[in-house]
Order: sequence, then structure tokens, then C-alpha cells
Amino acid sequence: MSDEPRRKLPVVASYCATFLKPEMLHIYRQITSLERVRPIVLTRKRENDFPFSPVVVVPRAKAEFLRRIWFRQMRDAPWLISEGERRRLQRVLEREKAALLHIYFGHIAVRLLPLLRSWSGPALVSFHGADVGVDLEKSAQRAAWEEMLARVRRILVRSESLRRVLLSLGAPEDKIALQPTGIPILEFSFRPRTPPAEGRWQLVQASRLIEKKGIATTLRAFQIFREAFPGAKLTIAGEGPELEKLTRLAGELRLSDAIAFSGFLSQPELRSLFERSHLFVHPSQIGREANQEGVPNSMLEAMATGLPIFATRHGGIPEAVEDGISGRLVAEGDAGSLARAMIEVAKTPRLLAAMSAAARDAVAQRFDRTAQTRRLEDIYLQEIRRSLPART
Repeated sequence: MSDEPRRKLPVVASYCATFLKPEMLHIYRQITSLERVRPIVLTRKRENDFPFSPVVVVPRAKAEFLRRIWFRQMRDAPWLISEGERRRLQRVLEREKAALLHIYFGHIAVRLLPLLRSWSGPALVSFHGADVGVDLEKSAQRAAWEEMLARVRRILVRSESLRRVLLSLGAPEDKIALQPTGIPILEFSFRPRTPPAEGRWQLVQASRLIEKKGIATTLRAFQIFREAFPGAKLTIAGEGPELEKLTRLAGELRLSDAIAFSGFLSQPELRSLFERSHLFVHPSQIGREANQEGVPNSMLEAMATGLPIFATRHGGIPEAVEDGISGRLVAEGDAGSLARAMIEVAKTPRLLAAMSAAARDAVAQRFDRTAQTRRLEDIYLQEIRRSLPART
């Protein structure tokens, strides 16, 4: 679309506190694929070199550290943006003639309550998993959460499991809309999986190195898998606070020579790793903070290349992976069952090939970016029309 017609499209302002952390690539894909609205980004901090314009940086208050202490320790309340930051954000929305504000994520929308109270336009909030139900045992946090949900027009969730969690926490059912992650399916080459020569299986998990991702379960399951296939290797792609703990566990399991902790990989590097691997492992679990996954993006990307998935019945994972069809699902924390499932498929070439094809088909049918973007645009346009003054 040429610049002139595009300038006439309604403006949607997407608020991301940081634009953009590497693990939030799915947000970048979502914003840049919009065609029926004109997106802009509001952020406190710009990171990485994601090519997009316009990005308007509205920095945090200089004394924010002290404000956080005051809110949390003196008032025992959620900290909110300052009046100065609220005014700056509202000026940007008015200057850009924004027709709608889309906030990523739930806990960020709570912090933006001062803006939601003052801005007259429609606002949406996206929940992705870890942002659900933060500190709701505190009465002040619960009150702020409930006010935020009352003020936004729509609540977007990545999975049916997140929808159920939000309902259990009191979110209005009529506001919740399912908005799965969209994967650019054509950017991922499909390769039917067959057993490797001499049992040189390549397993992979790609995720942040945090408790919720169940990587310790992956390591214990891999130890059992390697007893059946001594030539197998495992790559853990990602960064996070549990690296030292997991490296130590790999040593205790005598797997150090068979496991590579690759760190963060670029998208081309990750695609290459997926394409040369045979099995994808992702045994997510409920963490100590009781949050759960939506539908992991790395898992969907792996499926797009034809990788069979070995995961848990956790969060939104069963909404993408059909047990026995596109992969295998076991109980959280059950390394033995996970290993047995992988060994069974590895020893059955026909099943491996069928799961490979089914994984690709599942992503193409239910998580295609184009279809999901059109769905999101429909929600935007519907809420924009609702906000227009009634004609007399």
C-alpha cells in the first residue's frame, strides 16, 4: 500500500515497555503484519535493531526507583506510572490521532491505570502467560487488577487455558477473545524426519532458562534416552538465570559431553538448528509463582519445520500438540514417561514421519500469521467503530 492511502488508516498504538526483548519476536511479527490499520509503537526503552517506524520513546520518570519503593513498601500497593509520564503518553496518543491503544501485557496495563483513567479512546490488553494473576493475594493489587479489567474494552489471550485462568480470576467473559500467536509459516522449511544414521539423534529445547520451562526434566529424560541411543546429543538454546544450575545438573548426570548450552540464537541460527534436529522437547511446568505457558512460540516454530513435539499437558500446549498425532504429551515433571515416549517414536520410523507431517499441518491450519493478523484487525476495527460518536 502506498503512503497516501496508508495515512488514512486508523492508527493503533501498541504499548511495549521495552521494544523489543528477543523473546518477544512474536509481538514484532504481529505489529508489522498489520495492513488494515496503521501501527505505531510506544515504549519506555528501545532495544535491539528491529526495523520499524514510528517508535516513540516515552521514558520513565527519573525517580521511578524511589516510586517503586514507596508504592510497594510504604503503601503496599502496585506502583503506577507518574503523572508526568501519563501526560507524555497521552500527548503522543493525541498527536498521533490514535484510534485504539493495545497494551502488552497484563501487569503493564495495571501500571498504566492513570492513562486508562484519563484517555477516552478504547484500550485492549494482551495476556501471554506469566503476566496472569501477579500478586493478586494483596488487596490493593487485586483492586488495581479489577479496575484495569473494567477499563479495557477487550482482553486478548493466546490460549484457551489462559482464558480459563482469567475467568477464574474474575475477568468478564464477554471481554475475552482468543488471539493465538501467528507464525510466518512460509519462512520455515519443512523437512520430513527420519531416523539418523548410527543413532545420532539430535534433540533440542529452545526457551528461556527458567524453572517454568522444565529444562531439568528435559535433562533427566535425555539421560534415559541416551541409554538407548548413546550417540544422541541435546542442544538447549536460550539464556536465563538457571544456566549455572542446569550446567551443574548436566555434570551430575554425566551428560556434559552430550549437551550444548548454546545461549541465545538469532532467528536464522534457530531455524537451522530446528531443521537439523529430530525431536523437540518442551516439558513445561507450573513454576513457584504459579504462572503457566500460553502456547510457546519456539514450539510452534519447531513444528513448522516438521519437528515432532515431546512436551507436557501444561497450559496451552495441548491446544497445539495432539498427543499421539503431532507429538507426545506426558504429565509435568515426569522424566521417565517423557523419555519412554521419545524412545518409542525414535524406534518407529513410520510414527516419526507421521508426527513430523502432522506437526507442520497443525501450525499451518491453526497458527498461520496471516489468518491470525486478519482476526486481530477485525477486533481492532470493531472496537474503533464502537468508540465513534453515534450518528443522529
